[in-house]
Amino acid sequence: MGVTIRWLGHASFQIKADEKVCYLDLYRSKELRKRVPDELEPASVVLVTHAHNDHCFPEAINEVRTADTIVVAPKDCVEKLDYSFESLKPGEESRFHDIDIRAVHAYNVKRFRSPGNPYHPKGYGVGYLVKLEGKTIYFAGDTDVIPEMNELGPIDVALLPCGDTYTMDNDDAAEATKIIKPKVVIPMHTWDKSIEDFKNGISDTDTKFVPLKEGEEYTVID
Repeated sequence: MGVTIRWLGHASFQIKADEKVCYLDLYRSKELRKRVPDELEPASVVLVTHAHNDHCFPEAINEVRTADTIVVAPKDCVEKLDYSFESLKPGEESRFHDIDIRAVHAYNVKRFRSPGNPYHPKGYGVGYLVKLEGKTIYFAGDTDVIPEMNELGPIDVALLPCGDTYTMDNDDAAEATKIIKPKVVIPMHTWDKSIEDFKNGISDTDTKFVPLKEGEEYTVID
C-alpha cells in the first residue's frame, strides 16, 4: 500500500499507512479550511513541534483526537493542551500505535526577533523522524540549517520549510537537502512564495522534488 503523505497547508501534514493516521503540526485556520475543506480522519498520533499557534492549534487537534489518540508535544504546550500528552526531547524516541517517533533538534541560527533573540531558540521546539512501514520521514519543524542535520541517517522523505522569516528560505532548504540527501523532498511553510529557487537548487542531486498543492498527496513506494 505504501505510505501516503498529504499536505494540509502551512506546516500541516497527514501521513497514512495501513490503518495508521499521523498528523504533523495540524493547523486549520479559516483560510486553510477554505482550501482544504474536507473533514479529516481520526488520528492515531498527533505530533506537535512547538507551542507557536500555527503549529500547536488545539481546535484542530481536538477535531481528530479520540480516546485512543496519542498526542506528542514539547512540555511547554501544556499551556494550550488541557489533557495529558507525551513529550520527547531531541534524541529520545518511542513507539506509539506501531509508529516509531524520534525527536530531533530544530532551531534558528540566523533568524532573530532582535539581536541575540532567535524566533526558535535551541531547546524550544523539535523536529521528528517518523518511521512506519519501513519508511523514514523527516519533519523538520521550524528550523534553519543546523549541524544536527548531518546525523539524521537515511531519509526517504524530508518535509522542509522554505518560506524564510522564521525558517529556512529556498537557498537554505536546498542546502539542507544536500546535507540530508533524502530520496524525496517536499516543501512546506512556504507562505505562498515561489519555490522555484528551492527546486533549481537541488537540480544537481538525486533527490526528487515533489511540490504539493494544499490537499494533494504523495505516496512513497519501493
